[in-house]
Amino acid sequence: MAKVYAVGIGPGGREYMTQEAAAALEAAEVLCGYPVYLDLVAPYFQGKELLSTPMTKETERCRMALEAAQQGKTVAMVCSGDSGVYGMAGLLLELAGEYPGTEVEVICGVTAALSGGAVLGAPLGHDFCVVSLSDLLTPWKLIEKRLRCAAEADFAVCLYNPGSHKRADYLQKACEILLEKKDPETICGIVRNIGREGQEKRLLTLDELKDTPVDMFTTVFIGCSGTENIRGSMVTRRGYHKKKASESAAGVENG
Repeated sequence: MAKVYAVGIGPGGREYMTQEAAAALEAAEVLCGYPVYLDLVAPYFQGKELLSTPMTKETERCRMALEAAQQGKTVAMVCSGDSGVYGMAGLLLELAGEYPGTEVEVICGVTAALSGGAVLGAPLGHDFCVVSLSDLLTPWKLIEKRLRCAAEADFAVCLYNPGSHKRADYLQKACEILLEKKDPETICGIVRNIGREGQEKRLLTLDELKDTPVDMFTTVFIGCSGTENIRGSMVTRRGYHKKKASESAAGVENG
C-alpha cells in the first residue's frame, strides 16, 4: 500500500523530534513540505528526494505527496510543530480518498504551545485554548468571537500567527478584545524562534503586550487569573496551593 506520513517535527531541531517522527523521516524516500521546514530537516536526513511548494499552495503540496506515494515511493509530509495542529494532516486525510490504495499515517509532534510554554515555564498548567490570528482561512469576525469567549471563560490563551507585515496590528486588536474581560496586569509571555538560533523570550503584562511588535516566528501566551510570574517563570497555577491551604485549615479546625 502507498504510504504518506504526516510528520510533525516540533521546532525543527533533531533533539526536539519524537523518536517516531525521526523514524518516519528516516523511512521516507521523499520529503515534502514548505521550503523552510525542509531546510530544517534536510541536514539530518540526507539523500532524500525533496518536494516543496510555497506558502498558500498547501493543496498542491498535499497532492504532490499523494501522487509520489502512488508512484510507489514512501513519502513524509514535513510540518512544523504537530502535523494535526494547523498542519497538513487534515488536508492529506481529506484528499487521500482521491488516491486509492494510499494510506496516510499521522505522526504527532511537539506543537509551539508546548515547546514555547516550556521556554517560559508552565503557562498552560490549567485549562487553556489555542487561537490562530491568521485570517487567511478563518474570518476575522470568527476569530474575534473565539477570543471573547476565551476571555469570558478565563482561559489561558496561546496565540499562533500573531502578526506579519500585512497583519501588523492584529495582536493589538486581539489584546484589546481580551482586555474587555482580562485584567491589564495579566501575566503574558512571548517566545520567538522556539528551539532555533536566536531564541528569545520575554514576560510582560497584557497591557504591555498590546503595544509589542511580533512576527510569524513568535508564539504568544496570555495568562488567566491564576497565572503568575514566579521567579521569572510564567506559571498558571492549577490550584494545588489552595487545596493545601484548605487541608491545613481543616486540620487546625479538627485539632
